[in-house]
Amino acid sequence: MPNDAQILVLYALTDGPLHGYAVNTAIGELTGERLGPGSLYGALARLEAKGLIEALEGEGRQRPVRITDQGRTVLKRELLAMARVADAGLRRLGARPA
Repeated sequence: MPNDAQILVLYALTDGPLHGYAVNTAIGELTGERLGPGSLYGALARLEAKGLIEALEGEGRQRPVRITDQGRTVLKRELLAMARVADAGLRRLGARPA
């Protein structure tokens, strides 16, 4: 199961390929915070090793990556599970009707 940083990276790549800095910018726009370099590049390495993202040809130091079909499947599964937990928690807190 991917961790939070990996889920955020997969989310950032759903609109198309990005390099590391752009991935972190997209995460910052969503959450209001950016990942530290170790968290970001560690997540990218683990996702690539799992076949959930793949590297593309880049220019200079920028190496864009894109989400794979397997990565989309995993992201969807994880987001649906998170939605179920959030919905149940909000109901228990009285923030959503049963």
